[in-house]
Amino acid sequence: MAAFCRERGICAAQFFAWKKRLSQAAANRFVAVQVVSAGEPAPSRALEIRLCGGRSVMAEPGFDADHLRAVLSVLESRA
Repeated sequence: MAAFCRERGICAAQFFAWKKRLSQAAANRFVAVQVVSAGEPAPSRALEIRLCGGRSVMAEPGFDADHLRAVLSVLESRA
């Protein structure tokens, strides 16, 4: 851990603060699902993630989950 932080120019306290923040975010895994009846047109296959403040992110099929986690982490930190 010390070498990792040193190579990236971050202090250990900052590393542990982010580690704690990301582990807490991972624990909050509520996913809202909208059910569409059979008579309605099929919705887009994209996944829409609604954030605080009315913002949303669309993820198309085949998205990179790690990349999405990083984007959401940045967006949520600015809420």
